[in-house]
Amino acid sequence: MTAPGRRSSTFSRLLRHGFTDAAAAERLLDSEELSAVRGDPVLLDALGATADPNLALLGLVRLLEAQPDRTARRAVLDTLIAAKPLRDRLLGVLGASAALGDHLARHAQDWQALVTYEPRDLHPGVEEFERGLAEATDPVSLRVAYRRCLLSIAARDVCGTTDVAQTAAELADLATATLRAALAIARAAAPEDAALCRLAVIAMGKCGGHELNYVSDVDVIFVGETADGADEQKAIRAATRLASHMMRVCSETTVEGSIWPVDANLRPEGRNGPLVRTLSSHLAYYQRWAKTWEFQALLKARPVAGDLELGEAYIAALEPLVWKAAERENFVTDVQSMRRRVVENIPPAEVDRQLKLGPGGLRDVEFAVQMLQLVHGRADTSLRSGTTLDALGALAAGGYVGRADAAQLDAAYRFLRSMEHRIQLYRLRRTHLVPEGDDDLRRIGRSLGLRTDPIADLNREWRRHAAVVRRLHEKLFYRPLLDAVAQLAPGETRLSADAARERLVALGYADPASALRHLEALASGVSRKAAIQRTLLPVLLGWFADSADPDAGLLNFRKVSDALGRTPWYLRLLRDEGAAAENLARVLSAGRLAPDLLMRAPEAVSLLGDGDGVAGGAGGLDPRERAHLEQEILAAVGRADGAQQGVTAARGVRRRELFRTAAMDIVGSYGTEASPVTADQGALVDLVGGAVSDLTAATLVGTLRAVVREGWGDTLPTRFAVIGMGRFGGHELGYGSDADVLFVHEPQEGADEQEAARAANAVVSEMRRLLQLPSADPPLLIDADLRPEGKTGPLVRTLNSYEAYYRRWSLVWESQALLRAEPVAGDAELGRRFIDLVDPLRYPADGLGDDAVREIRRIKARMESERLPRGADPTLHTKLGRGGLSDVEWTVQLLQLQHGHRESGLRTTRTREALAAARDAGLVSAEDAATLDEAWVLATRVRNAVMLVRGRAGDTFPSHGRELAAVGRYLGYGPGHVGDMLDDYRRITRRARGVVEELFYGG
Repeated sequence: MTAPGRRSSTFSRLLRHGFTDAAAAERLLDSEELSAVRGDPVLLDALGATADPNLALLGLVRLLEAQPDRTARRAVLDTLIAAKPLRDRLLGVLGASAALGDHLARHAQDWQALVTYEPRDLHPGVEEFERGLAEATDPVSLRVAYRRCLLSIAARDVCGTTDVAQTAAELADLATATLRAALAIARAAAPEDAALCRLAVIAMGKCGGHELNYVSDVDVIFVGETADGADEQKAIRAATRLASHMMRVCSETTVEGSIWPVDANLRPEGRNGPLVRTLSSHLAYYQRWAKTWEFQALLKARPVAGDLELGEAYIAALEPLVWKAAERENFVTDVQSMRRRVVENIPPAEVDRQLKLGPGGLRDVEFAVQMLQLVHGRADTSLRSGTTLDALGALAAGGYVGRADAAQLDAAYRFLRSMEHRIQLYRLRRTHLVPEGDDDLRRIGRSLGLRTDPIADLNREWRRHAAVVRRLHEKLFYRPLLDAVAQLAPGETRLSADAARERLVALGYADPASALRHLEALASGVSRKAAIQRTLLPVLLGWFADSADPDAGLLNFRKVSDALGRTPWYLRLLRDEGAAAENLARVLSAGRLAPDLLMRAPEAVSLLGDGDGVAGGAGGLDPRERAHLEQEILAAVGRADGAQQGVTAARGVRRRELFRTAAMDIVGSYGTEASPVTADQGALVDLVGGAVSDLTAATLVGTLRAVVREGWGDTLPTRFAVIGMGRFGGHELGYGSDADVLFVHEPQEGADEQEAARAANAVVSEMRRLLQLPSADPPLLIDADLRPEGKTGPLVRTLNSYEAYYRRWSLVWESQALLRAEPVAGDAELGRRFIDLVDPLRYPADGLGDDAVREIRRIKARMESERLPRGADPTLHTKLGRGGLSDVEWTVQLLQLQHGHRESGLRTTRTREALAAARDAGLVSAEDAATLDEAWVLATRVRNAVMLVRGRAGDTFPSHGRELAAVGRYLGYGPGHVGDMLDDYRRITRRARGVVEELFYGG
């Protein structure tokens, strides 16, 4: 008897053998059923070797309790102690699967299925499983027989007799035998239907690929034909009834549960399509309507049941179409976007526990392998395996994947599939989530041979393998392209030139020969630069392929590399700063403007990193404040030797900051791994408009200082101010916008008025000349056409002259133009007085009279009819078209002229700010304001996109296919969705025009 307060020696032994609940185990060992063997060390050692000793012991006691008599119990125990193979198999299953323990408790004699241990039992196939299911004549008996067969598969699995790939193949073979048995049951129930038709069952997915899980939907497609000249419609209806019955036999819940769901949703048209089609109907669908993912799914297609001759005919008919799928436009992008959508649809709470669908999961390996198969399987039939690991091995053998990468992926895939098997085996439930409970994790870890610290070791190994998959799954597609142009180690197989070209074309490269030359130039040699670029290029190629112009991205990267490749900070930036390389790839492949700005001074690439910048200017992509820009430009002008040199320095800062803003815009619109797509597109538009406007103002400040200093020292004979107008005054400049301005001066006290006027005009002329001089930096065009009397009036007026003109001659359109007036450079006090002068004009105390409103409407209508370029589509012109910028801005400005004196919120030069104020004042409904705002933001983004893509300003969508696709990519439309982009633009602007008709034209 054990002394009070002390544990028994048995309790301690149980703990040492891995029992987590030693007290419960003691009670079970003391039960009558185990009385004959409770002291046998063989039993305790065998239980301790299982995944969950407590679960195994409980399952054994329940099995013994279920035996009909003492003799039967004794037979179980005698065999268990005497026969090690049975002991390992039976206890191994009981310790890993509560569900199979339940089955053995209900069917007490099925343990004998684990007794035989002959060579033919080690690797059974479809025939052996068919014999095991032969006596099943109804759904219930089929489930019992299925579980009996499953017992033997699980036993071989947990004992290590078969590896994970063999286990998956056996599960697929058992599924094949089960489908055949279920179809036989359906035929026996409806012999008249069976006589009318031929029905083939095509396995898809993991069953078709010979790599099934313990519990998984079994994906199928049905093909039907007539038998013996029967009517086709009747035959297809009969085949549909047989197929439906067969699915119910497997899927429906009975007293013995269900087997697994049979899922036919991979068929043409999915759930909306007929369950059974003829072969010709299948062929017609795939030839005309099928999407890329449907051909990808057909990689796994395999006839498994029913009329196998018809099934083989189905495979033969569709196989040529499968291997042409990689020739489809946007093939790689379609596959990758499908993968992204799968990840995006995972509930956030499950992402980190998803073995199958999450980042670094099984699906990453499968998608990567399938994509490579579709690209290269056209020419190499050795790659046409439906089994992931076999296909991966063939890809490595053929040089399509690096051997080391393939070996790491193979090991990771096997580990993740083993985890998945163990998770599902426990309850025989379909799940791909790693459990969170310690007991579950301990059982899984022990079942995989991790015995020292099962939970910690399991988590570590899982994360390690997932990280390998994340790192390799996309690089798998790109790295061999470098090997194709590089020197390889002995024994390595390179991608052939033809295979490399195939892969580049699949990625969207229009000129694969040039792309290969660029890769060779970038990756060849033994320099540090070449080594770093060899590491980066597989990832960069993927980012380039995600753009509308991969060729340009790769060419631009080579240009930057040639310019900066020997610069230590550049190599360090790409190697060490995670965001820099992806930001660079996005910028280089998004269009012409940003790369052109960068090529003129490649050191600006330092802005793409996370740090403080290396080659001048602050690092990072956030726009700099205007005060900081003015400070830098004025300092550069102060150091310069003469006005031209000073303005050149100012233009250099402008070019660098334009690049920063464009890069920020591109990264915010495309999104990167570190920085998702900016959700508030209106905020991004405001940020770009504000940044370009501030930069233009700072450039004018510096130019004015340089011109004045050279011509007059520090004492210009007149006070001088620059007033921003139009989009400049509204903080809404685009990349290609001119700077609309007015120039105002006021002679210094005691100065000669004529001399002051000559000085002011000289300043303006010199500023305009210097800002437009040909150079590596983009010109800044100054447009003063909004001045009194337009192009025929003087460029510069005194404040008194402006006052006299506006008092006597001002027209309503000039009051409207002055709504955007804001001082941007020069004498701040003079600028303020100019604003005081024009405020009564733009915010009249009595609002606008009817004549003035009619005049504004007349001018707008005339502008619509006369200024729209000939041949332009009015539904797609962003400035003058229906619901475009002009429509929205004139509507807002009319409200400002009418109500600005009374509503202080309307006294702003910014369109969106004024529109929001009109809404808040009740002048516009919230719905109408949102409609106008959406159209204005979209039209502005299109104009910005056109400039980024083409490198020159434009008010309409590009006509060239690649440029149009690049605009779509900037706006968030994936490949192949240009039509959706244009439809959305027309829809949004059409709604805006409806609001304009009501608010501006009075209904």
